Amino acid sequence: MGFDEKNKEEVSETAATTKTPPNEEHNVDEPKSGGISRKMSESSLYGTDQEEEDDEETNERKIELGPQYTLKEQLEKDKTLEPEVKILSLEIKSAGRPDIVLSVPENGKPKGSWFTLKEGSRYSLQFTFKVKNNIVSGLKYTNTVWKTGVRVDSSKEMIGTFSPQAEPYTHEMPEETTPSGMFARGSYAARSKFVDDDNRCYLEINYYFDIRKDWLPSKN
Repeated sequence: MGFDEKNKEEVSETAATTKTPPNEEHNVDEPKSGGISRKMSESSLYGTDQEEEDDEETNERKIELGPQYTLKEQLEKDKTLEPEVKILSLEIKSAGRPDIVLSVPENGKPKGSWFTLKEGSRYSLQFTFKVKNNIVSGLKYTNTVWKTGVRVDSSKEMIGTFSPQAEPYTHEMPEETTPSGMFARGSYAARSKFVDDDNRCYLEINYYFDIRKDWLPSKN
Protein backbone atom coordinates (compact mmCIF):
# COMPACT_ATOMS: atom_id res chain seq x y z
CA MET A 1 0.00 0.00 0.00
CA GLY A 2 2.67 2.45 0.88
CA PHE A 3 4.61 1.53 -2.25
CA ASP A 4 1.51 2.07 -4.41
CA GLU A 5 0.77 5.46 -2.88
CA LYS A 6 4.37 6.50 -3.30
CA ASN A 7 4.31 5.44 -6.89
CA LYS A 8 1.06 7.29 -7.42
CA GLU A 9 2.57 10.45 -5.97
CA GLU A 10 5.64 10.19 -8.18
CA VAL A 11 3.50 9.61 -11.26
CA SER A 12 1.27 12.58 -10.42
CA GLU A 13 4.29 14.83 -9.84
CA THR A 14 5.84 13.75 -13.12
CA ALA A 15 2.59 14.40 -15.00
CA ALA A 16 2.27 17.81 -13.39
CA THR A 17 5.79 18.84 -14.41
CA THR A 18 5.47 17.63 -18.06
CA LYS A 19 1.99 19.10 -18.81
CA THR A 20 2.00 22.42 -20.65
CA PRO A 21 0.08 25.13 -18.87
CA PRO A 22 -3.06 26.22 -20.74
CA ASN A 23 -2.16 29.87 -20.73
CA GLU A 24 1.28 29.16 -22.13
CA GLU A 25 -0.19 27.15 -25.03
CA HIS A 26 -2.49 30.08 -25.88
CA ASN A 27 0.43 32.50 -25.81
CA VAL A 28 2.37 30.38 -28.30
CA ASP A 29 -0.47 30.20 -30.79
CA GLU A 30 -1.39 33.88 -30.59
CA PRO A 31 1.78 35.37 -32.02
CA LYS A 32 1.66 32.90 -34.91
CA SER A 33 -1.89 33.72 -35.90
CA GLY A 34 -1.34 37.44 -35.28
CA GLY A 35 1.85 37.47 -37.37
CA ILE A 36 0.20 35.76 -40.30
CA SER A 37 -2.76 38.17 -40.21
CA ARG A 38 -0.51 41.24 -40.19
CA LYS A 39 1.61 39.81 -42.97
CA MET A 40 -1.39 39.21 -45.24
CA SER A 41 -2.83 42.64 -44.51
CA GLU A 42 0.42 44.42 -45.36
CA SER A 43 0.81 42.39 -48.56
CA SER A 44 -2.71 43.16 -49.74
CA LEU A 45 -2.30 46.87 -48.96
CA TYR A 46 1.01 46.98 -50.80
CA GLY A 47 -0.56 45.29 -53.80
CA THR A 48 -3.41 47.84 -53.89
CA ASP A 49 -1.02 50.79 -53.64
CA GLN A 50 1.15 49.33 -56.38
CA GLU A 51 -1.85 48.84 -58.68
CA GLU A 52 -2.94 52.46 -58.13
CA GLU A 53 0.57 53.70 -58.96
CA ASP A 54 0.60 51.57 -62.13
CA ASP A 55 -2.80 52.96 -63.16
CA GLU A 56 -1.60 56.53 -62.59
CA GLU A 57 1.51 55.93 -64.68
CA THR A 58 -0.62 54.38 -67.47
CA ASN A 59 -3.01 57.34 -67.44
CA GLU A 60 -0.10 59.80 -67.51
CA ARG A 61 1.36 58.01 -70.51
CA LYS A 62 -2.02 58.14 -72.27
CA ILE A 63 -2.44 61.84 -71.57
CA GLU A 64 1.06 62.70 -72.72
CA LEU A 65 0.63 61.04 -76.12
CA GLY A 66 1.23 63.55 -78.94
CA PRO A 67 2.43 67.16 -78.78
CA GLN A 68 0.57 69.56 -76.50
CA TYR A 69 -0.40 72.98 -77.93
CA THR A 70 -2.04 76.00 -76.39
CA LEU A 71 -4.85 77.71 -78.32
CA LYS A 72 -2.49 80.51 -79.31
CA GLU A 73 0.13 78.04 -80.55
CA GLN A 74 -2.53 76.15 -82.53
CA LEU A 75 -3.71 79.37 -84.19
CA GLU A 76 -0.13 80.27 -85.07
CA LYS A 77 0.34 76.75 -86.46
CA ASP A 78 -2.80 77.12 -88.61
CA LYS A 79 -1.45 80.37 -90.05
CA THR A 80 1.50 78.50 -91.54
CA LEU A 81 -0.84 76.23 -93.52
CA GLU A 82 -1.51 78.03 -96.80
CA PRO A 83 -4.91 77.68 -98.49
CA GLU A 84 -5.15 75.85 -101.78
CA VAL A 85 -7.62 77.04 -104.41
CA LYS A 86 -8.14 75.01 -107.57
CA ILE A 87 -10.24 76.44 -110.42
CA LEU A 88 -12.04 73.47 -111.91
CA SER A 89 -13.91 75.08 -114.80
CA LEU A 90 -15.24 78.30 -116.31
CA GLU A 91 -18.66 78.65 -117.91
CA ILE A 92 -19.96 81.36 -120.22
CA LYS A 93 -23.71 81.67 -119.70
CA SER A 94 -25.98 83.50 -122.13
CA ALA A 95 -29.77 83.39 -122.22
CA GLY A 96 -31.34 81.34 -125.00
CA ARG A 97 -28.33 79.14 -125.74
CA PRO A 98 -26.31 76.31 -124.18
CA ASP A 99 -23.58 77.24 -121.70
CA ILE A 100 -20.00 77.20 -122.97
CA VAL A 101 -18.01 75.05 -120.51
CA LEU A 102 -14.27 75.75 -120.56
CA SER A 103 -11.85 73.29 -119.00
CA VAL A 104 -8.79 74.89 -117.44
CA PRO A 105 -5.44 73.52 -118.66
CA GLU A 106 -2.77 72.81 -116.03
CA ASN A 107 -0.31 75.30 -117.52
CA GLY A 108 -2.97 78.04 -117.76
CA LYS A 109 -2.41 78.45 -121.51
CA PRO A 110 -5.26 77.19 -123.71
CA LYS A 111 -4.25 76.48 -127.28
CA GLY A 112 -5.62 78.66 -130.08
CA SER A 113 -8.82 80.65 -129.61
CA TRP A 114 -10.35 79.51 -126.32
CA PHE A 115 -13.95 80.64 -127.08
CA THR A 116 -16.03 82.87 -129.29
CA LEU A 117 -18.59 85.51 -128.25
CA LYS A 118 -21.32 87.08 -130.34
CA GLU A 119 -21.08 90.86 -130.73
CA GLY A 120 -23.65 92.83 -128.73
CA SER A 121 -24.63 89.77 -126.65
CA ARG A 122 -25.25 89.65 -122.95
CA TYR A 123 -23.36 87.01 -121.00
CA SER A 124 -21.99 86.16 -117.57
CA LEU A 125 -19.02 84.15 -116.43
CA GLN A 126 -19.33 81.45 -113.75
CA PHE A 127 -16.41 79.84 -111.88
CA THR A 128 -16.36 76.41 -110.22
CA PHE A 129 -13.52 75.97 -107.72
CA LYS A 130 -12.42 74.03 -104.64
CA VAL A 131 -10.76 75.31 -101.44
CA LYS A 132 -8.47 73.10 -99.33
CA ASN A 133 -6.17 73.32 -96.26
CA ASN A 134 -7.19 76.72 -94.90
CA ILE A 135 -9.53 79.70 -95.32
CA VAL A 136 -8.90 81.80 -98.42
CA SER A 137 -9.58 85.44 -97.65
CA GLY A 138 -10.61 88.03 -100.24
CA LEU A 139 -10.42 85.89 -103.38
CA LYS A 140 -10.51 88.19 -106.41
CA TYR A 141 -10.79 87.81 -110.18
CA THR A 142 -8.87 90.22 -112.37
CA ASN A 143 -9.07 90.37 -116.15
CA THR A 144 -7.17 92.45 -118.71
CA VAL A 145 -7.96 92.44 -122.44
CA TRP A 146 -5.86 93.65 -125.42
CA LYS A 147 -6.68 94.07 -129.11
CA THR A 148 -3.82 94.44 -131.54
CA GLY A 149 -1.48 95.17 -128.62
CA VAL A 150 -3.65 97.93 -127.13
CA ARG A 151 -5.35 97.44 -123.76
CA VAL A 152 -9.08 97.82 -124.27
CA ASP A 153 -10.47 96.59 -120.94
CA SER A 154 -9.40 95.95 -117.36
CA SER A 155 -11.65 94.74 -114.55
CA LYS A 156 -11.49 93.39 -111.02
CA GLU A 157 -14.25 91.50 -109.19
CA MET A 158 -14.33 90.39 -105.57
CA ILE A 159 -15.44 86.75 -105.26
CA GLY A 160 -15.29 86.44 -101.46
CA THR A 161 -13.84 84.54 -98.50
CA PHE A 162 -14.24 80.75 -98.40
CA SER A 163 -13.53 77.94 -95.92
CA PRO A 164 -12.12 74.57 -96.97
CA GLN A 165 -14.74 71.98 -97.85
CA ALA A 166 -15.11 68.78 -99.87
CA GLU A 167 -17.78 70.18 -102.20
CA PRO A 168 -16.79 72.74 -104.87
CA TYR A 169 -17.99 76.35 -104.81
CA THR A 170 -19.60 78.21 -107.72
CA HIS A 171 -19.57 81.95 -108.27
CA GLU A 172 -21.32 83.83 -111.07
CA MET A 173 -20.01 87.19 -112.19
CA PRO A 174 -22.27 90.17 -113.00
CA GLU A 175 -23.70 90.17 -116.51
CA GLU A 176 -21.77 92.00 -119.23
CA THR A 177 -22.39 92.97 -122.86
CA THR A 178 -19.84 92.40 -125.62
CA PRO A 179 -18.99 95.35 -127.88
CA SER A 180 -20.54 95.42 -131.35
CA GLY A 181 -19.68 96.82 -134.75
CA MET A 182 -17.06 96.18 -137.38
CA PHE A 183 -14.19 97.43 -135.22
CA ALA A 184 -15.26 95.29 -132.29
CA ARG A 185 -15.01 92.04 -134.24
CA GLY A 186 -11.75 90.17 -134.36
CA SER A 187 -9.24 88.40 -132.11
CA TYR A 188 -8.38 89.46 -128.56
CA ALA A 189 -5.68 88.50 -126.08
CA ALA A 190 -6.51 88.32 -122.40
CA ARG A 191 -5.03 87.51 -119.01
CA SER A 192 -7.20 86.38 -116.10
CA LYS A 193 -5.89 85.88 -112.56
CA PHE A 194 -7.28 84.59 -109.26
CA VAL A 195 -5.55 86.19 -106.26
CA ASP A 196 -6.31 86.67 -102.54
CA ASP A 197 -5.72 89.43 -99.97
CA ASP A 198 -2.14 88.26 -99.46
CA ASN A 199 -1.55 88.56 -103.21
CA ARG A 200 -1.22 84.80 -103.61
CA CYS A 201 -1.99 83.88 -107.21
CA TYR A 202 -3.87 80.58 -107.54
CA LEU A 203 -4.28 80.64 -111.30
CA GLU A 204 -3.17 82.80 -114.20
CA ILE A 205 -4.69 82.11 -117.62
CA ASN A 206 -3.26 83.69 -120.77
CA TYR A 207 -5.57 83.07 -123.71
CA TYR A 208 -7.13 84.32 -126.95
CA PHE A 209 -10.81 84.67 -127.81
CA ASP A 210 -12.85 86.00 -130.74
CA ILE A 211 -15.84 88.30 -131.13
CA ARG A 212 -17.90 87.54 -134.24
CA LYS A 213 -21.25 88.42 -135.80
CA ASP A 214 -22.78 85.23 -134.40
CA TRP A 215 -22.13 82.39 -131.98
CA LEU A 216 -20.28 79.37 -133.22
CA PRO A 217 -22.47 76.29 -133.68
CA SER A 218 -22.59 74.32 -130.43
CA LYS A 219 -20.79 70.99 -130.38
CA ASN A 220 -23.07 68.06 -129.57
